[in-house]
Amino acid sequence: MKRILKYLIFGVIALVFVGTLVFLYRKSQQAPVVYQLDSPAHMAIVKKTVATGKVIPRREIEVKSQVSGVVEKLYVVAGQTVKKGAIIARISLRPNMLTVSAAEAQLLQARINLQNQATDLQRYQKLLADRIISESQFRQYETNYNLQKEAVAAAETTLALLKTGASKGMVSNMIPATIDGTVLDVPNKEGSFILESSTFQSGTSLATLADMNDMIFEGLVDESEVGKLKEGMELVLNVGALQGKPFKATLEYIAPKGVTDQGTIKFTIRAAVVLDKELFLRSNYSANADIVLDKREDALAINEGDLLIDGDKTFVEVETAPQKFEKREIKTGLSDGINIEVVSGLAPGEKIKHR
Repeated sequence: MKRILKYLIFGVIALVFVGTLVFLYRKSQQAPVVYQLDSPAHMAIVKKTVATGKVIPRREIEVKSQVSGVVEKLYVVAGQTVKKGAIIARISLRPNMLTVSAAEAQLLQARINLQNQATDLQRYQKLLADRIISESQFRQYETNYNLQKEAVAAAETTLALLKTGASKGMVSNMIPATIDGTVLDVPNKEGSFILESSTFQSGTSLATLADMNDMIFEGLVDESEVGKLKEGMELVLNVGALQGKPFKATLEYIAPKGVTDQGTIKFTIRAAVVLDKELFLRSNYSANADIVLDKREDALAINEGDLLIDGDKTFVEVETAPQKFEKREIKTGLSDGINIEVVSGLAPGEKIKHR
C-alpha cells in the first residue's frame, strides 16, 4: 500500500512538471502579428502656413490739442461715429500769467506806436496838401501806419487766445475730428489737465479715431516660410472672437527686415481684409491667417506616416500576398503634414502596411 501511494505521489509530481513545461512552452510562442493595411486614396492636398497676429484699422490717429488746459467738455464717447471737423472736446485754458502779462505789454506798446503813427500821418497829410512832400513819400508813411494797425490786431488776437482760446472767428480751444471714422478711445475724462502738442512734445491725446471700414491683418511669419509668400496671395482669417466665421484677405505687404520673436526670426506681413456686412470687426481682434502655399486637386495620396525613408529615397511596404509584403520605392510630391501625394510607384487599388 505504501509503495502504491509513493508511485501515485511521484506520478502527480511528474504530471504537474510536464504540465508546467507545456504551459511555459505555449506561452513562449508569440501569436502571429497581423498588420493593418492602408490604401492610397484620391484627395485634395493643400500646403499652407499660419501667421499669427491681429486685425487693426489701416488708419488710426490720435487727436491732440494745440493749447494746454483742462478738458471742460467732451462731445464724444468710445464707439461713436464722427465726421471730419466735428467737435471732439472743449478746452478751458489755464494760461501762464507771465505769458499773459507779456502779451498785455506787447498790446499796450503796439497801441502807443499806432497812436504815434496816426499823429504823424495827419501831419504828413497837411504837408502833402501843401506840396512840401511828394505823394510817394506820403504813401510810405501811410504804409507804416497800416502795418502798425496790423500789429495791434495781432497783439489783440494773441491776448484773446491766451485768455479765452477764441478771437475773431479763430477758435483754438474747440478740438475737431481730423478724419471721418469711429472713436476707439477717449483716454482723458472731463476735468483732466492736458498738454498742448508742439515741436517740443507730442501732447496729450484727447481721442483715438479710426476708419473701421478699412481693416487690415498684421501678423508674423516664420523666416522658413516667408520666401514662399508673394503679394496678392489669398489668406483665410480665423478670428478668435468669431469662431466659425472666416474672413478673406489679400496679402499686400511683406516686411524686408525680420524681427526677433521668442528666439526666432519672423517677418511682418499685412493683408487687406474683405469685410462682412453682418459681422463687425473690432480693432485688435486676435486672428490666425492660413496662407495657401501650394495645392493639388484630386491627388493620389497616402498617410505620410506609412513612408520608409532611406537617404533621399522613399519606400512603402506593398502587400503581395496575405500579410506578405515587399519594399517598393515610390516618388512623392506635395505634403500637407499628414497626407502626401504619390506621383508614381503605387496604384490606387494596392494595399500597403500601416506603420
